[in-house]
This record gives sequence, C-alpha cells and structure tokens, in this order.
Amino acid sequence: MTTLQSYIAGRWIGQQSAQQLRSAVNGQSVASTHAEAIDFAEALNHARRVGLPALMALDFQQRSERLKALAKHLAAHKETLYAISAHTGATRTDSWIDIEGGAGTLSAYAGIGSNELPSGNLVHEGPAFALGKKGGFAGTHILVPRGGVAVHINAFNFPVWGLLEKFAPSFLAGMPCIGKPATATSYLTEALVRLIVQSGILPEGSLQLVIGGTGDLLDRLEGADVVTFTGSADTAARLRVHPNLVRQSIPFNAEADSLNCAILAPDLTPDDEEFDLFVKEVAREMTVKAGQKCTAIRRAIVPRQHLDAVAERLRARLAKTVVGDPSREEVRMGSLASQAQKADVAERVATLLQGAELVYGERDGFSPVGDGVADGAFFAPTLLLSRKPLEHDAAHDVEAFGPVSTLMPYDGIDEALALAARGRGSLVGTLVTRDPAIAARAIPVAAAWHGRLLVLDREAAAESTGHGSPLPQLKHGGPGRAGGGGALGGLRAVKHYLQRAAVQGSPTMLAAITGEHVRGAAVRESEVHPFRRHFEDLRIGDSLLTHRRTVGEADIVAFGGISGDYFYMHFDEVAAKESPFGKRIAHGYFVLSAAAGLFVSPAPGPVLANYGLDTLRFVKPVGIGDTIRARLTCKRKIDRNKKDASGQGQGVVAWDVEVTNQDGELVASYDILTLVSKKPHAT
Repeated sequence: MTTLQSYIAGRWIGQQSAQQLRSAVNGQSVASTHAEAIDFAEALNHARRVGLPALMALDFQQRSERLKALAKHLAAHKETLYAISAHTGATRTDSWIDIEGGAGTLSAYAGIGSNELPSGNLVHEGPAFALGKKGGFAGTHILVPRGGVAVHINAFNFPVWGLLEKFAPSFLAGMPCIGKPATATSYLTEALVRLIVQSGILPEGSLQLVIGGTGDLLDRLEGADVVTFTGSADTAARLRVHPNLVRQSIPFNAEADSLNCAILAPDLTPDDEEFDLFVKEVAREMTVKAGQKCTAIRRAIVPRQHLDAVAERLRARLAKTVVGDPSREEVRMGSLASQAQKADVAERVATLLQGAELVYGERDGFSPVGDGVADGAFFAPTLLLSRKPLEHDAAHDVEAFGPVSTLMPYDGIDEALALAARGRGSLVGTLVTRDPAIAARAIPVAAAWHGRLLVLDREAAAESTGHGSPLPQLKHGGPGRAGGGGALGGLRAVKHYLQRAAVQGSPTMLAAITGEHVRGAAVRESEVHPFRRHFEDLRIGDSLLTHRRTVGEADIVAFGGISGDYFYMHFDEVAAKESPFGKRIAHGYFVLSAAAGLFVSPAPGPVLANYGLDTLRFVKPVGIGDTIRARLTCKRKIDRNKKDASGQGQGVVAWDVEVTNQDGELVASYDILTLVSKKPHAT
C-alpha cells in the first residue's frame, strides 16, 4: 500500500503510514496518509523566501506561458490521473470534468493572462483622472502582487480541478501556493502534484502540497496572505472566524455547499421541449459525480399542476441510470467518495424524509453492477417530494451531498422565487422558460440570492454547458450560505490575489509608475516617426504631433459616397441648421480615417498590423472649415513573447490618439492596438 507524501520546501515528506484511504468502488485500500508532522514554519518560509522571489522574477506574460505549458503537460499525462480517479467512484465522464476540466482551466487562465494582463507585475486599473483644474495633479488605481502566500483548502469531490482552479489565478497573480486537499481523495491530488513537480515547469516554491491536517498553518499566516476554502458551510463559518485570520485581516474566500435550485417556469407544459430539458437537467445533476457537486440541483421547483408529470418523467429517467463500477462500460453513475460520505448522505436523507415522501430510491430495484461493489460506497439516486415546501424547513436547510434532490410544487412565479430564496444563498440557480418576459421578471429577483443563473430554453440548450458547470470566465461563488465569496470569473479572480492602491501625483509621475502614458504627462518627440521604431526601441511617451488638415465639403461628400452614410447631419443643410449643432458636420469615422492619414507612416514595418480600437469617443463635432491634427503617443507595450511564422519576434503596442481642432479642443479620443516587430533575430 502506497504512503502518500506531502511536498514541502522542495522535497517529498512521508514514510510512515497513518490513515488508510479506501477505494470507493470496492473498499480495498488505495493508499494511506503519512504519520510525519509537517513543519509549517518551514513551508511558509520556503514559499516566502524561494517561491515568491522566483515568481516575481517572471511577469504576468511569462507566468501565463508557464500555465499554458503546464496545461499541455497535464493533458499529455491525463490517463495516469484517469486510472487513479476511478478509485474515487468517478465514471470516465465524471473524471473528465475533474481532470480535463482542471487542465482546461489552466489553459483558460493562460489565455486571460496573455490577452488581458500587461508585461511586468503592475496592472494599471485606469484611466487616470484629473484632480486639479490645471492638469498637473491626477489620480489612478494600480494592482500589484500582494507579496504573500495563498493557502487553498479544497473539498473531496474534485481532487484535480479543485486545486487547479484556485492555483491558476493565484499563480498568475504571483502568489506561491500551499494546497491542502480533502483527505478522502487526496491520493489523486498527490498524483497530480507529482506530475506538476516532475514537469519542472513551475519555479520552485510555487506550489506545495499538504496531505493530512493543516496543524498550525493558519496560525502562522500574515496580513499579505490569502486563504481560500471549498467545502461545507459549517466548516467555512468556523474558518472565517479563525483568530489569526480575524486579527490580521487576512482575506478569506469561501465557496460552500448550497441548496441550489432549478425552476420550471409556469409558461411550460409537458408538450414543450423545455419541459424535457428541465427533467434532463435535474436527473443529470443528481447522477453526475453521484450528485457530489457543490453546484448540484437540490431543489426542483415546479408548477403544482405539472408536479405528477415531472415526477413520472424523472422516475423513468432515473430508472434507466446504471449504477456500479465505473470501469464497466454500461455504468452511468459511480459511487460516493467514501463510506463515511455514504453514511452522512443516508442520515441527511432520513432527516429530509421527516417532511417529504420518497418518489424514487433504493426500494426501486437498486443493485450496483460490478465485482466487489458490495463493499463500495454506492447510494441510490433518490428523489423526494415536499408537498408543502413553505411549511417544511428541512428541504431548504439540510443538504444531502449525494444523488439526492427534492421536488417542490409552487403556485405562481412569485412563490417559486420565494422558495428559491429559502435556500439563503446559492451558488447557482436555473430557470427553464420560453418566455423572455418571465426571465426578465424572475432573474433580477433571483440574482440577489444566487452567484450564477442559467436561463435554459431550446435555443441555449444546443450549446449550454449545464446548470452545474462552473466556467473560468464566470464567477463561481454565491451569497449567504454559499459562502459570500467569488472564485473564477476571468480577470476578477486574478485581481482577488492582487493588492489595489490609489496613487496620486503629476501625470508624468503616474506614467512612470504605471508604465503607461497618461494624458498630460511629458512626451518625447524626435525626427524618427514612432512607427519606424522596433518594439525594443519604442519607449512609453514616444510621440508624434502631426501636420494639420482642413475639412472641406468635398471630404464629406466623398466619404458619404464611399461609406454609403448619407445621414442628414452630413448632407441636409436645412435640417442640420435646426439641429443642436447648428451646421453640417463631418462623419465621425471620417475624422478617424483622416487622423490615420495624418499619423500613419506608409512604408513597410516595423508596425505590422492594426487589430483594434479601444475607448473610442467622438467628443466634439467637426464642421466644414474646421482644421484637425492628431497626437500619437506610445501608451503601453506588452511583450507576449510570441513570434510569427518566420520566427520573427513581435509585441503589442497600444497608442494613445488625441485628435484636436484649430482651437486645441479635443474632438476624438481612442487607443489603437498594433503588432510591432522586434529587431531581426532578437529574442
């Protein structure tokens, strides 16, 4: 029997066996935890003195590249993890969510980092804004690495994804991590971390692994550190008030189990396609991972007149679900994670039955298939019915963390929303409807008590990722019982691990601090056009003030003919005089095009392509006879460490453009994004 090891301070610790961990499928021993105590002072010291400097030696872009490489490495070795995952009771589909979902989350955050974060280790959360009347004093916000350690405490249900979905944004933000998986399935997390360590992709000290208890770890944390937790609401409540976390104001983010719901809207009938979509969604959430998901549907809220129809269709679908050894091809639902979890679910179902009746469960021919399954932690899909859900609290308070859901009838959409709110905070809720008016009425009400909401109809169903699938781009968390936190959510999650600070000073100083040009800051002009400089030679603040161009009626007529835009403000003299502008004006996009003609250097390279505009505003109209000019300034550089097909390096440059009239008034403002080549053969 294998003794699991912790990875602490660059070495694997653990030789002596302690607690045995058994297969959830057949009860045989899979591994054991180690008996040796962990020196958490050493672990934190290693993270601070080795991991943190190593991460700070990289920037956001370089850390994104490491995440991308790690995602590919784990995908290449996924079968190793699949083989071990089977012991947790997971089917191949269940394991796909955990293993490939985890690698996919790394990949998603690699893309978020490369596309949305700058070079360097400072994010300018602009724009800067004037704080004085003369433009010499301004303010803005910046985000910087906290300089601390992230402690991630995870649940047993997703041993791979649970670690990686927290690790990805914290690593991207430059925080070394200490991961503590739930003991029951920690053998899979240990296998994951071994693959990560063996890859050599991460800087030493980036990730440490704790098998077993956390000892005095939380007592040793400091104000710059962060703690995240996934698990039960009760445990989250205890950790939240840990004396040291409270004393040092250490950020604590909880994602707790919740009594999520799905509502079948009153506009639907059993003949509608959406009716079957609702039944399918509830059944799937009961059986995927054997219902062991913090996002699973625990309460199915349906119109009273359709209660029997929903119950019958759910019974029929659940009866077709083959339960047993996940290695069997016909099996669609595996076991719970452990015998302890099985006992816990059974106890909670007994409590729920005090205010509900059994619609489908073990009595309906439950017989897991496979050899040795008699010693496994299998639990029958269990559908309950609470006929008076407004009078019985258990279904809104007690969660059986397994393949268990409770049907609840309602009269009117307001009552359905009231039942949904009785969960006192959920990670996710689903509304199945065909009526946009019902969605528009219900979702704003439900949003107060839910972290994520899915509106499901036949149009969305073709591509829907489902009620229970958190996505890297969207927030994962919820209010109240769900923990009050928020993980994932794209760039929002990275910002959770960064420190925000307000900065005040002159525009020139703010530009120097943020690494971005700030309007009003000093600029550099030279005889060399900024577009003639390679990426390495460009400096923030390199600028060009163009020659002037007077706009004539012929310009407006020609642009209208080319674009097909004959809006009255450009061509109808009488109507234009009666407008608020009092005269004919040039097309906004003509002004944009004319400005490009003023500042573009037409010869080939080093600017390779313009691929977008940001923050475009037409500030003041340009009339016939007005004279415009433009100022082009290098605003921001991002080295994504990419090369074109020929091997030539390139980077991204954002240019600030100000278009002014003859009176020096701003008429148009925007950023241009360009690809700029590096010098030949530069790395």
